[in-house]
Amino acid sequence: MASSHSSSPVPQSNSSDAFFKKEMDTTKHFRPVQSLPDVCPKEPTGDSSNLCDSPSLVVDQHRWTIYHSKVNLPAALNDPRLAKRESDFFTKTWGVDFVDTEVTPSFYLPQITKEHFALYQQEVTPREKVHERCKNICTPKDTFDRTLLHTHDKSRTDLEQVPKIFMKPDFALEDSLTFNAVLPWSHFSTAGGKGNRDAASSKLLQEKLSHYLDIVEVNIAHQISLRSEAFFHAMTSQHELQDYLRKTSQAVKLLREKISKIDKVMCEGSLRVLRLSLTRNNCIKAYNKLKLMATVHQTQPTVQLLLSTSEFVGALDLIATTQEVLQQELQGIHSFRHLGSQLCELEKLIDKMMIAEFSTYARNDLNRPLEDDCQILEEERLVSLVFGLLKQRKLNFYEIYGDEMIVTAKNIIKQCVVNTVSQIEEIDTEVVVKLADQMRMMNFPQWFDLLKNIFSKFTIFLKRIKATLNTIRSVVFLVLDKNQKTRDLEDTLQKNSAKDSTVDTEVAYLTHEGMFISDAFSEGDLPSVAADTTSQRNTSPNSEPCSSDSVSEPECTTDSSSSKEQTSSSVTPGGVEMMISDDMKLTDLELVRLANNIQELLYNASDICHDRSVKFLMARAKDGFLEKLNSSEFVALSRLMEGFILDTEQICGRKSMSLRGALQSQANRFVNRFHEERKTKLSLLLENERWKQAEVPAEFQDLVDSVSDGRISLPEKKPAATEERKPAEFLIVEGQKYATVGTVLLLIRIILEYCQCVDNIPSITTDMLTRLSDLLKYFNSRSCQLVLGAGALQVVGLKTITTKNLALSSRCLQLIVHYIPIIRAHFEARLQPKQFSMLRHFDHIMKDYHDHIAEISAKLVAIMDSLFDKLLSKYEVKAPVPSACFRNICKQMAKMHEAIYDLLPEEQTQMLFLRINASYKLHLKRQLAHLNVVNDGGPLNGLVTSDVAFYTGNLQALKGLNNLDLNMAEIWEQKR
Repeated sequence: MASSHSSSPVPQSNSSDAFFKKEMDTTKHFRPVQSLPDVCPKEPTGDSSNLCDSPSLVVDQHRWTIYHSKVNLPAALNDPRLAKRESDFFTKTWGVDFVDTEVTPSFYLPQITKEHFALYQQEVTPREKVHERCKNICTPKDTFDRTLLHTHDKSRTDLEQVPKIFMKPDFALEDSLTFNAVLPWSHFSTAGGKGNRDAASSKLLQEKLSHYLDIVEVNIAHQISLRSEAFFHAMTSQHELQDYLRKTSQAVKLLREKISKIDKVMCEGSLRVLRLSLTRNNCIKAYNKLKLMATVHQTQPTVQLLLSTSEFVGALDLIATTQEVLQQELQGIHSFRHLGSQLCELEKLIDKMMIAEFSTYARNDLNRPLEDDCQILEEERLVSLVFGLLKQRKLNFYEIYGDEMIVTAKNIIKQCVVNTVSQIEEIDTEVVVKLADQMRMMNFPQWFDLLKNIFSKFTIFLKRIKATLNTIRSVVFLVLDKNQKTRDLEDTLQKNSAKDSTVDTEVAYLTHEGMFISDAFSEGDLPSVAADTTSQRNTSPNSEPCSSDSVSEPECTTDSSSSKEQTSSSVTPGGVEMMISDDMKLTDLELVRLANNIQELLYNASDICHDRSVKFLMARAKDGFLEKLNSSEFVALSRLMEGFILDTEQICGRKSMSLRGALQSQANRFVNRFHEERKTKLSLLLENERWKQAEVPAEFQDLVDSVSDGRISLPEKKPAATEERKPAEFLIVEGQKYATVGTVLLLIRIILEYCQCVDNIPSITTDMLTRLSDLLKYFNSRSCQLVLGAGALQVVGLKTITTKNLALSSRCLQLIVHYIPIIRAHFEARLQPKQFSMLRHFDHIMKDYHDHIAEISAKLVAIMDSLFDKLLSKYEVKAPVPSACFRNICKQMAKMHEAIYDLLPEEQTQMLFLRINASYKLHLKRQLAHLNVVNDGGPLNGLVTSDVAFYTGNLQALKGLNNLDLNMAEIWEQKR
C-alpha cells in the first residue's frame, strides 16, 4: 500500500518533464502474452558501475526526490481502520485537534469557465466520432463470453456440493465441534454385530471426502488454467525478485557502512553537544527551582517581618505571589502541601490586623489635640492601610471611621464644657455635678464664648476629617484610573495582536504556495508591517532572547510565569508615592460606590457636628434662656451660628438642616417675643399719648438722616459732646418739616429695629415682614380709635379732640406713609422671588393710611361745615356791614388756620381751605336762596356783596392763602 522506497535508489531520467521511469533489462524477453505489472522495479546490482548511479546521502540530502513521499493517497483514503474516512483522514498525521477550515481562494489562480475547454472539445469531437465508428465495425465477443459464463456456472454448481463448513475461514480440525461435524464418531464404533455396517459407513465417508477433494482440485486446476500465463509469469518474476533482493541487500550493507562512518564523523559530536546542553539547561532549571523553593520557604518569616513594621500591602503581595508560585511553578511539591492553607490563614489574620490598625488610626487621628493645623496624621500609613483594605475587598472600613466621628464629636463638646467650667469660679463643681447643670449656671457672655469655642473646634474637626477622607478617596480614584488604563492597554494589545495574526496568516499562505514574500507585498507595505511587528516584539517583556550560556533563560521563564501582576507608580494629592498592582479585583461600579460612600461620610460628619450643636443649644434652652435674650445678644448668637453653618457648608459642600432648623425655631420664638415687646410698648405709648407736638431730639434727627442716606439701620451712638444739641421743633425729612408726637418718633425707631433685625438674621425676613405689617396696622387702627374715634378722651383724659390734634395725627400718618415704600424696598431686596407676594401687605397698609388721612381731612372740613350751618342759618341781610355772622365766621377761619398752618404743609393747607370755602359757599347760597336775595344790584345785594368782600379779604389775608382762588360768584343762583 505504501510506496515509500527510501532504501531503493532508482536512476533518474534526464528528460525535461522530470518523471521517474523504471529501468528495463533489454537482455531478457518474455512470451508475448498479457502479463501482470512488475511487483517491484528493478534495483541496481552490486556492481560499482551501477552503485555510482545510486543516490548519494551526502550529495542528495537537501534535494527532494520521489523517495521523500511517505503516504500513498489512495491507500490512506481506503484505510479500513478508520471509521470516518472523509473527516478523520488528516488527523492521523496532524493530530485530533485538526479542524477543516475553508481555504481562501488564491488570487494567483484564474477562474475556469466553459470557454477554456472549447478548444479541447473541438479537438476531441472528431476522435470520438472515429471511436464510435470503430466500435460498430469490430466483431462482438459474445460467444467467448457465453463459454466463460457456462464454465463459471458449472464450477459454481460443483462447489455447492462441498459443505459450507470446509469454506469457513476459521476451519480447524483441532476444534472438537468442527472435528465431530466432519468425522462423526458413530462411523468408528466397534460394537458387536455392527462391524460390517461401520466399515461400510467409514468407506462411504472416505469416498465422500475424496469426492469433495476432487471437486476442489478440479476447480483449482480450472482456475490455474485460466491464470496460467500470469502464474508462470509470477514464477519467472520470482527469480528476478530474488536477484533484486540480493542486489538490494548488498546496496543496503554498503549504505549502512557509509551511514556509520558519517555518524561517527558528523553526528556523534553534535548530538553529544546537544545532550550536554540539554543536561545543563535541566540542571539550571532544577537549580532555579530549588532557589525558588528556598525563597518560598522564607515567605512566612518575611511576612512576619513585614507585619512587625505594619507593611500590610507588602505582606499581602508576598502572600499572593507565593500562592501563585505554589499553584504554577511548585505545584505537586510534597514539602509545600500545607503551605497554601497556612498562607490563607495568615491572610485572614492580616485582614483582622488591618481592621484593628485602621480603627486605631481613626481613633488617634480624630482624638489628637485640635489645633489650627489640619495636616493628615501619618499619610503614608493611611494610604498603605486603605490600599491593603481595598486589596482584600474590605469595602466597609469607612463605617469604622464614621463610628469614631460620633464618639469624638461627643467628647469635643464634653471637653470644652469641662475646660470652661473649670475657669469659672462662681460654679462649684462639687455641689453641681452634672455638666448640663453646670452649663446652665453660666451667663450669656460665658456661654457664648463656650459656644464659639465649640464651633471653632468643630470647624477644625471637620477640616481634618475632610483631609483624611480626601486622601482615602484619592486612593480609590487612583485604583479606578489604573483599572481604566489597564483596560485601554488590553484593548490596544488585542487590536495589535489581531493585526499581527492577519499579517502572519498571509505570509504563511504565500510561503506555502511557493512564492516569495517580496513578490506578494509592495515595497511600501512590507516595511511598515515589518516595522510594526518588530517594534511590538521589542516592547514586549518577553521579546529579549535568553542566552543558553547563562542562567538568564530559566530565570526569565520563572519570573514571567510566577509574577504576572504588573505594578505602576502613582502619587496621592499629599505627595505619597505608592505602587498599584494589577491584582485589584474590584469593579468600577464598586469603586465608584465606595467613593460616593466616603463623600457621604463627609456629609454625615457635618450632620453629626450640627446634631451635637443642636443638643447643646437645647440643653441650654430648657429654662427659657435663649428666649430671654435681648436683640443684640440674639443677633450675636444668630451671626455666630450662621457663620458656623456657612463654614461647614464650605468645608463639606452640602447644607445641613438640623442646626439651621434649630436656629429658625429659636428665631421664631425670638421674633414672637421681639414683636410682642414692641407692640406692647407701642400700645402703652399710644394710651399715654396726649397728641401734642413733641420736640425732636437730635438722635432722632440723626436716625432719620441715616435713612435718607439709604441705610436703614440704627446709627451708632455718637460721643457725648454731640449729644448736647438742643431738640428741634420739627423733624426734617428730605427737606420737609414734620410735626410729630413722641409715639411716632419711637415708632420710627421700632420700625428701623425690625429692618436691622432682618439684616442681622436673614432667616426671619418673612416673619419680621408679617410682624411689622401687624405693628403698622395696629398703630393705624389704634390712632384712629384715639383721635377720630375720640378714644383719647377716656384713655388719656383729654377734654376734647381739637383741630390741632387732628392735623397733628394726619401729619404723623403722612410721616409713616413716607417710610412705607422705603421699608418695602428694604424687605423686597431680602426676599426670594417666590416670596414677593408677601409685599402686598405694604400696599394694603399704604391704602389704609391714605384712607385714614382722608378721613381726618374730611373731619376738619366737617367741623367747619357744621359751624357754617349753625352761623349762616341765622344770617340776615341788614346793616351794619360787615355783619356779626361774617365776623364770627372769619374769626373761626382764622383760628382754624392758626391751628393747622404750622402742622400741615402749605399745599395741604390751601387744599383744606378750598374744601372749607366750598362748604361755606354752599351754605351761604342756600341761605340767600332762603332769603330771596338775588344778584340784581339792589340794596340787599349790596349788603351781601359787602359781607362777602369782608370774608374774602380776611381769608386771603391769612398766611399762605393770599393767592387762593375763592370764586365767590358761585353763591348766586344763575338766571335761567
